[in-house]
Amino acid sequence: MAEGQASGTEGYADSADAVAKAYEAITFAAVHRNILHLIPTAPSRVLDIGAGTGRDAAALAALGHSVVAVEPTVELRAHGQRLHPAAAITWIDDSLPDLAVLRERGERFDLVMLTAVWMHLDAGQRAGAMRRVADLLLPDGMAALALRHGPVPAGRRMFEVSADETCTLASQNGLETMHRSERGDTQGRDNIHWSVVVFRRGC
Repeated sequence: MAEGQASGTEGYADSADAVAKAYEAITFAAVHRNILHLIPTAPSRVLDIGAGTGRDAAALAALGHSVVAVEPTVELRAHGQRLHPAAAITWIDDSLPDLAVLRERGERFDLVMLTAVWMHLDAGQRAGAMRRVADLLLPDGMAALALRHGPVPAGRRMFEVSADETCTLASQNGLETMHRSERGDTQGRDNIHWSVVVFRRGC
């Protein structure tokens, strides 16, 4: 890992152009079809951790939400700011598991999105990150995670993370599982599938 590089971002800077093209070719509705019914309809405070090119952040902003997009890879963040300049998105250079910059801001959110992010963290990092996510949620707030299963691309840092483990970790941090499902890969890769879990923080 290069000096100063956030853990889990390995390989993304070099492939940012290809990643941007692939991400933006798929709609927010397609990626999150399993949980669209859970996305708040009233204007809400939303945090997108590992926002990539801002596809989801821009879609959520278009729905009237106030969106903070956290993306540690400068090349992906630059693509997001170029591709979605009109969207009401606050971009932040920060990363899991600590989210030190975000923590200093003292904000809390109605919805935290973690799409294709969690598998980049090792077991110890996941434990700390779940505590941080729980702390970021407002009472009755939700956290939505998409967990990738399948072979690890060359140059990337990923771990196999089960939905069972993730739900247990959430429960240990005061979060209740309110949705759990499986889906295929939106990019059409036969050897990749996803678990989708949503947690709610109590009042």
